[in-house]
Parts: sequence; structure tokens; C-alpha cells
Amino acid sequence: MDISTREMSLTVGEAAERVGLTTYTLRWYEQEGLVAPVGRDSAGRRRYTESDVNWLFLLTRLRRTGMPVRDMRRYAELARQGDRTLGARRALFEAHRGRVLARMAELEEDLKVLDYKIDAYRRAEEELA
Repeated sequence: MDISTREMSLTVGEAAERVGLTTYTLRWYEQEGLVAPVGRDSAGRRRYTESDVNWLFLLTRLRRTGMPVRDMRRYAELARQGDRTLGARRALFEAHRGRVLARMAELEEDLKVLDYKIDAYRRAEEELA
């Protein structure tokens, strides 16, 4: 499928840089089925559209929040099936959201420990001064 020259398009390197991935990771996402087949220019080189880049931004957020690749793959499969999978996609995101909130609560507790130790060291330094 040739990409229209009127539409914004980016090379693999440009798209990877824009979303904060390496080109290796971007190609791996394609191999894993996380990214639908990308358009190509007349020379056969991959060209990423704005829609492709937006999809990649979503994938990077899902990964950054700890979504397992298998769930990301499932989401991509569901999204490709269209509106009949809206409920399944929502349920997948709701489950992930619950895990993210639980992780945030754990991190808040961890941060309290760090704050306590920082304060203890600050007080100890002041006492020595």
C-alpha cells in the first residue's frame, strides 16, 4: 500500500524519535502485532502517518504504565476488529487502570519511606553541625 504524498508521513527513525522509542523497539512492536501494517513509499520504505504515531503514543503509555505485552497485543487485536469490541477494550483498560492505581498506592507508600529517611538524615546532619 503506497502512502499518499499529501499526508504527513515519517520514516521509521523519525516516528521512533517522535514517540520516544528506538527504531529497534518500533520494529519489534510491528513484529509482535502491536502495530498494523504501515504504509510504504514508492521505494518500499515504511512511512508512518499521524494516525500511526498516535497509536504508537498510546502503546508507549500502556507499556510505561506496566501493561503486559500480551494485553497490549490483545488490545491491538480488539481495536482492529472495530466497534463490536468496544466493551472488551473498555474492560481491558479498566482492569489495567486498577493495576495502575494499586501500583501508584504502593509507590506512595514507598515514597513515604524515602521521605522519612531523607528527613532522618537531614536531622542527623543538623545535629552533627
